[in-house]
Amino acid sequence: MSISSPFRQRDTVEALAARLRDEVDRPLRFMEVCGTHTMALWQHGLRSLFPKGLELVSGPGCPVCVTSQGEIDWFMALAAKDGVKVATFGDLMRIPGARGSLAQARAKGASVQVVYSPWDALEMARLEPGATVSFLAVGFETTAPLVASMILSARRMEIDNLVVASAHKTMPAALDLLLSRSGGRIDGLLCPGHVSVITGSDAYVVLSSRHRVPMAVAGFEPADIMAGILALSRAVKKGEAGVINLYGRAVTPHGNARAREVMYKVFQASEAWWRGLGPIAGSGLSLRPEWKEFDAAERFGIYPGESIEPPGCRCGEVLSGTMAPDGCSLFGVVCTPASPVGPCMVSSEGACAACHRYGDDPRRGT
Repeated sequence: MSISSPFRQRDTVEALAARLRDEVDRPLRFMEVCGTHTMALWQHGLRSLFPKGLELVSGPGCPVCVTSQGEIDWFMALAAKDGVKVATFGDLMRIPGARGSLAQARAKGASVQVVYSPWDALEMARLEPGATVSFLAVGFETTAPLVASMILSARRMEIDNLVVASAHKTMPAALDLLLSRSGGRIDGLLCPGHVSVITGSDAYVVLSSRHRVPMAVAGFEPADIMAGILALSRAVKKGEAGVINLYGRAVTPHGNARAREVMYKVFQASEAWWRGLGPIAGSGLSLRPEWKEFDAAERFGIYPGESIEPPGCRCGEVLSGTMAPDGCSLFGVVCTPASPVGPCMVSSEGACAACHRYGDDPRRGT
């Protein structure tokens, strides 16, 4: 029996759904921030258990999806440079930029290799001293400490042919902006479980108080998610804000202080451009000046450019919770997993990919 099995028991999930139906007595609109929550909601068909009037919209918690078009084009420019070997996570390979995707660049001869951790990029640099390995660093607080640790190791090992193109982003400022723009149309947040392991549940206390909305930290199994939505519904009914941590088996109030220490030893807060939200001060992570020799932009003088969305793509609206995936006219017709227009149809955590795979839209065909 797997450790997750108690959280997938049908009787448990249905009992939580029954309690939810008893609690919801007015229209409610919650947002699941995390892309892993989005995929789980679709995969397990949990929306079919919601009472009438309860709506769950997706948020900006898919790291590949919120990577701006300008950053994708930056990655493509690095891949086109002679003597550079690009190391990237697999989800980035098929994201289309203005000049195609990394997969297409590799097919044309660029050196682009899929890796499964930053340490693979470090090993590439160690084994190929004649090339410069550029690691495309995309992710939230969950992955940034790993990349920082890799950079610390590279300096200790005196590896000078490794650079990082940092498109890392952090959650609090983005959630603050999102709630400010929502006009009160979001009644509560299902907070990201993986990120919260690092930040701790206390990271959301100020936001919850400022915007007067409850926030629940939950795991990713069906019972976890239903319990989180139930807790949000009860809090709204009582008129309470605050942060509810339902993922105590992984998340503590203060998170992983050591991981954050390593992260901020190498990185500093900076402005970042989020697809769907635009530029947000303090929501990115750039390399500190004392680590600039590992900065791909500094090494090559190539920087992210203007972010122009693909024509007709509505990923930005999906990521900000103002449109459902199948509300886009391209969904399932022009934009499909085999031929994506935007990143939300590519990433394993993308709302459009989840809806296309597990939803029921006649435009997808058979």
